[in-house]
Amino acid sequence: MAGEEERRVYGGWRRARGMGLLGLGPGQTLVVVATVTVLAAAGAVSSTLLLAALVPAGLLLAVTVPRWDDVPLGAGLVRRARWSWGVTRGYSTYRSGVWAAHPHAWELPGVLATTDLLAAPSARGSTFGVVRDRRSGRLTATLRVAASSTWLAEPEQAEAWVANWGSWLSSLGYQPAVRWIAVTVRTGPGSGRRLAAYVTGRTAPGAPPSARRLLQHLVDDAAGNDAEVETHVSVTIDPARVRPRPQTTADALADTDRLLAGLEDSLAACGLTVLGRADAPRLAATVRAAYDPSTTLDTILTDTPQDQEIDWGTAGPVAAEEEYGCYRHDGGWSVSWAWHEAPRTEVHAEVLARLLAPGPYPLRVSLLYRPVPAGDAARLVEQEVNAAVFRDAMRQVSRRDENARERADRSRALRTAREEAAGAGVGMMSLFVTVTVTDRDHLPAAVADVETRAESARIRLRRMWASQAAGFTVTLPCGICPTQLAQVWPR
Repeated sequence: MAGEEERRVYGGWRRARGMGLLGLGPGQTLVVVATVTVLAAAGAVSSTLLLAALVPAGLLLAVTVPRWDDVPLGAGLVRRARWSWGVTRGYSTYRSGVWAAHPHAWELPGVLATTDLLAAPSARGSTFGVVRDRRSGRLTATLRVAASSTWLAEPEQAEAWVANWGSWLSSLGYQPAVRWIAVTVRTGPGSGRRLAAYVTGRTAPGAPPSARRLLQHLVDDAAGNDAEVETHVSVTIDPARVRPRPQTTADALADTDRLLAGLEDSLAACGLTVLGRADAPRLAATVRAAYDPSTTLDTILTDTPQDQEIDWGTAGPVAAEEEYGCYRHDGGWSVSWAWHEAPRTEVHAEVLARLLAPGPYPLRVSLLYRPVPAGDAARLVEQEVNAAVFRDAMRQVSRRDENARERADRSRALRTAREEAAGAGVGMMSLFVTVTVTDRDHLPAAVADVETRAESARIRLRRMWASQAAGFTVTLPCGICPTQLAQVWPR
């Protein structure tokens, strides 16, 4: 409309593709080329050998080329076989030391089994919690932040916040020790205790009884209708990439403290107020509240005596059972999704507002960002451009018309290279969502609620079939990254 102020839009997400033919990945392309080569060689030797090779070659191509919902058929079959094998071995069932006490019992289930919690001293005179992965040595610290609403700010201010956030992410490419960050927004129905404590602490002792009764009446009416919103930024650091390399755990924690100081000071320009670093008891309580939905974080922190603070060994569930499509833990059922496709169109800054808004069920949304080192960014984007040019050349050789998606993908690859050459950072981004209910009958409604929110956010989520336990932990402040799990854990 004439006179209406234009809103700034954002976009340009692109899935890394590599050199593949006919929409296949590099591995699939290699399998197809090798199979065709073997068939050609067999045919050159004898027709009998060719006929003998046709059956296994046909089976191999049948599980490699076809795709179901953009996933290779062979990968789906392998995933299902591995899941069935794990279930028969009892890997999907967890019982804590309460029921199975033995020297080698894991304290936490699944991918959290190799983690422990440390209390690190800060140069500012306090302590903060650090989750350490004993297998890789990585350290994860969490910053508690409060985000400013773009709806309550001028458009120019909101655009400046987004631009500064992009600059902050780009600066991570010059921090080789930072492996990834996770921005997690946890929402859910409130218990009313926080509002009651807030009003009680600010009520004047000499207030008239009628005013006190009115306030109490308002608090009672709001109980069960309020919402809890908590945002934190988890930073995962690899001490092996710090120079000079720390020799002891204390040196690694000191390096983590210095690195966090610079990162948290620059977050203020991104529309975030840093409330402080999460200490060890709060991290343990956060994990405990996620596994036991009958309690809340405030309840655990308030009702636990000082001499009985929850530790990392008791932060996990008493029992857990992973099913193919959901995860049961201490009286709760959770379903997790992963970001399958980014918005194809340009979107506004508040596109995720509906997904992140409080709803009827506890929800955790984590945006995982893995920065590409500045020295490797140019090589990576150049590889993607070369792959796009290769696919275009193969299309011309095969005399096939270019479709709209191929044209748009090639354009985005070239634009990414131009932006990187102009100084922009490059990173791998993914998103994970976990919803939890206390009654399994409510699970279909919770799933429908999340998927409806995702559609309004212009993103496409895919349920993490046969990986629900891992997806559940990704949305916790523990530094879990699924890509690294696939590289570290045996397949």
